[in-house]
Amino acid sequence: MTIDLHPLDWAVIFGYLILILIIGFAAARRVKDTHDYFLGGRSFNIWLLIAQSFGVGTHAEMPVSLTGATFKSGYAAIWYQWKNLFITPFYWILAPIFRRCRCTTIGEFYENRYGQWMGGVYSVFALSYFIFNLGAMMKGAGKLVSAAAGGTVEPNTVVFVMTLTFLAYSFVGGLYAAAYTDFAQSFFIIALSFMLVPLGLAEIGGFTAVRRELPEHMLTMVAPGDIGLFMIVILTINGLIGIMAQPHMLAAVGTGKDERTCRIGFAYGNFTKRFCTIGWALTGLIVVVMVMQRGVTLPDPELAFGYATRALLAPGFVGLMIACVLAANMSTCSAMMVDGGALFTQNLYRRYLRKGATDRHYLMAGRWSGLGITALGILFGFYVDSVLEAFLFTETIAAFMGISMFGAMCWKRSNRWGALASLATSSLVFFTMTERQFGEMLKWDAWNCMIALIAGFTSLIVVSLLTRREPESMTQPFYEHLDTPSYLDEATGEEKTLHEEGHELLILKLGDLRLSEGLGRFYRRFRVDINGLVVAFGVVVALIVLARAILWLP
Repeated sequence: MTIDLHPLDWAVIFGYLILILIIGFAAARRVKDTHDYFLGGRSFNIWLLIAQSFGVGTHAEMPVSLTGATFKSGYAAIWYQWKNLFITPFYWILAPIFRRCRCTTIGEFYENRYGQWMGGVYSVFALSYFIFNLGAMMKGAGKLVSAAAGGTVEPNTVVFVMTLTFLAYSFVGGLYAAAYTDFAQSFFIIALSFMLVPLGLAEIGGFTAVRRELPEHMLTMVAPGDIGLFMIVILTINGLIGIMAQPHMLAAVGTGKDERTCRIGFAYGNFTKRFCTIGWALTGLIVVVMVMQRGVTLPDPELAFGYATRALLAPGFVGLMIACVLAANMSTCSAMMVDGGALFTQNLYRRYLRKGATDRHYLMAGRWSGLGITALGILFGFYVDSVLEAFLFTETIAAFMGISMFGAMCWKRSNRWGALASLATSSLVFFTMTERQFGEMLKWDAWNCMIALIAGFTSLIVVSLLTRREPESMTQPFYEHLDTPSYLDEATGEEKTLHEEGHELLILKLGDLRLSEGLGRFYRRFRVDINGLVVAFGVVVALIVLARAILWLP
């Protein structure tokens, strides 16, 4: 097999893999028990939490798919990745929940709130989510790296090397290794996002050429015929509901040393991704102008990113681009391996297969089960040609699962039967409507999604009211935890309660608010939530202004 990559490219790739292994194994020395392995001791600082939220939420297929969508539909396609832009400020008020629930997995969250068998339902969803998404991401990265190497490197070979690397440090280092390698890999992901932009602009003649060559409809940020306001709104609602139920969120968000760290990490790690999205969209516009100037035709819009890579990057930089692609996927895969092992061990193995074992035994069970889940993901990626359908399935079901998650947090009357009904009803409505309308089950449609979500919330409310409420002996400790802010005392290593006004969570008190308490009292109760929301919405406005204004540069 002949390899087209330059020796400089191979040197960069090899150097990147060695760097990540060194960081991962160095971090692994901090792992002493399951608390360290699964949750990093809940001791991560702000920078680690920002990098972890950013790295876990960013996959290699995202810049490729968005560049292709922008190449095809214009700048408005940015909303395919910015669908969560308007909900990102709410991450500020949601983040403390992941820390306050005192759980290792979201499966435990469901079990504590809705009972054992509902925790089992969630665990089945979560394990499927991990397997399908691991396979999808690894296969996607394999195809992208293969294309960058001129098609002479087999995608499965790339998958094997990438998997062997992140398994090596994740197996021994758990979430510590995942978090510290995420920090290093976040710089590679940022490079991936913007590397092609200045080179492409120099090639085509700057933004002046973009404005001159492209029609107006390709430069607007809202295209009524394709990506209109209604679709943006529904994508926003879908993202807000689904994000909380995604099984890797607890470890990615709730592992900070205090709630402020979790808030900043969750919100501003994702704002970093939203910023990088501008680079992906600009790359698509640049490639449109490039192919027009060169008289080239691309048979598939998603080839736009690979075309720019081959046309613009010199030897050594192609290797850097490949390292960036590997970084974007390995940061997510390593976290999913650890989180999958935690879920299997805590919610299935410890409860049903081996009760009362030592912590060391459960630590090894978490390591080996995480490896097993990754192996299933690899098999899925190797033997299934199209993994898009499985990816769409898990992303869609996450929103329908999220209905019961919000019910658990915001409505004390919600129960397990309402939770199950909301998942079943929303799924049945969505997939039935989609099958009848498009002849396939997994084509996303804004109207179908809205109707399914309304049906799901209605089922949650109606069925919960018609069936027996959850026992107070179960719900009272659950809500007491969510009402109690805490932090890690770094001097003693102990978890302590925070006694300070202003840390009540607005989302937990929606049913208890009284207009008579006055604005002053309202602000004092929810001061941290309100201040953070105001600043975060300011960042949203700044990003939109930046994305629009940048097109008017010379």
